[in-house]
Amino acid sequence: MCDTSDGGGPGPCPDAEQPGDDEARFSALLEDSAEDLYENAPCGYLSTLLDGQIAKVNATLLDWLGYRREDLVGRRRFADLLTVGGRLYHETHFAPLLQMQGEINGIALELRRADGGRLPVLVTSTVRTDSDGRPLLIRTTLFDARDRRAYETELLRARREADTERERLQKLATTLQQTLLPPALAPVPGLDVAAHYHIASIDQVGGDFYDLFPLAAGTWGLFLGDVCGKGTAAAAVTSLARYTLRAAAVYDPAPTAVISNLNTVLNHEYQGHDPRFCTVIFGVLTPDADGFRVTLASGGHPPALLLRADGTADYLHTPGGQLVGVLPDAHVATVAVRLDPGDTLILYSDGLTEAHVHASAERWGDDALLAFARGLAPTTASAAVTALSELLESFGAGVDDDTAVLAISVPHRPVKSHRE
Repeated sequence: MCDTSDGGGPGPCPDAEQPGDDEARFSALLEDSAEDLYENAPCGYLSTLLDGQIAKVNATLLDWLGYRREDLVGRRRFADLLTVGGRLYHETHFAPLLQMQGEINGIALELRRADGGRLPVLVTSTVRTDSDGRPLLIRTTLFDARDRRAYETELLRARREADTERERLQKLATTLQQTLLPPALAPVPGLDVAAHYHIASIDQVGGDFYDLFPLAAGTWGLFLGDVCGKGTAAAAVTSLARYTLRAAAVYDPAPTAVISNLNTVLNHEYQGHDPRFCTVIFGVLTPDADGFRVTLASGGHPPALLLRADGTADYLHTPGGQLVGVLPDAHVATVAVRLDPGDTLILYSDGLTEAHVHASAERWGDDALLAFARGLAPTTASAAVTALSELLESFGAGVDDDTAVLAISVPHRPVKSHRE
C-alpha cells in the first residue's frame, strides 16, 4: 500500500497496474486494421479481373514469390504465375469449372517464383458478382503447400520402400516354402499319386509338409504333417520334422517307430520358453497282389479319408494319437487297410476343415468334408486333389491357414479282351 500525498491514509501507488490494464492491452492487439489483416495474412490473397489480369495481391504472396507489387498488378495474369502444366490445367479445367460453378476449392497447383523455383499451393477461387448476379472479379486464396508436398513425397517414398520390402519378403517366403516341399513325388508302380499345397498368405511361411519316397524292399513311405504357428520359427520345425521322418523311416520304417523318433527329437529340441510341436500322419505302402497294404500311424493328426471303388467313403480313424513333441513318450495310434483297384486314400491338414465358409464365422468342419468325399467317390487321386484344390479356392479369404493334401489311388486294371 502507498500513502496519499496529504497524509490522509493509504491510497493506490501511482505506478501500480490497474486490473483493467491486461484487458486493455489484449483489446489493443485485436484492433488490427483490415488492410493489415489482408496484407499480412498467413495465406496469399489475389484479386483478378474476369480475364485473369491481376488487380490486387497481398504482401504475403509477394513475399512467397519474390515479386514486387508493380511487377504483377496490371501487368500479369494469374495463369502467368503457373507452371506449364498448371496453365494447361487452368485453361482446360480450372477456369471452365470456375465459370460454371462460381467457386472452386482446394485445387493443387504450382506457382513459378521470380527466381525460377516452384511453390506448391492449394488454390480456392470465388467469382464476386454484383446485386444483379453479374460477375465482377475473381478472388483467390492460396495456401502454402510445401510442407504438405514434402509429407506426401516422403509418404510415397516410404510406401515404395515398404512395397519393395514386402515383395522381397514374399519372394523369400515363397522360396523357403518351396524348399520345405518335395520337388516331385516319387512314382510308385501300380499307384496314382497327387498332391496340392494351398497357401493362405503369401506373406508368411506355413507349417504344413508332405512327402512320398521309396524305402527298402519294394516299400514306400508317405507322410503329411502340420507344425503349430507360422513364419520362420515354424519353417525351422517343418524342415526338421520332414528330414527327421525320412531319416527315421530309413532306419526303422515301422510307422510307430518313425513318429516316436520325431517326437523324441522335437521334445528334446524345443523344450523351455518356446515349445514347438506338430501333428503328423505317417504310412508305409506295400504292394499286395493287385492292390496295396497301407499301415498308418498318427500323432494327433486329422484322420485320413478312404474312398472305396463301390462309391462309399469314410474316415480311417486312428483314435488316441497324441501331439508330436509335447510329451517325452507320446502315444501313437495305428491302423491298417488294404487299397483295392478303384480305392483312394486322402491325407490332409486341418486348414481344410477349419476354413470359414464364405469368410463367415462358421467353420466348414469334418462332417462337410465327409459329405464332400462321398460325393466324389469313386474317384482317382488326381481328380480328388483337383476337386479339393478348387474347393479351397472357392473359400477365398475364408482359408486362414495353409492346407496340404496328398492322395493315392489304385487304378483299375484294364480288362483284357478274349483275343489277347
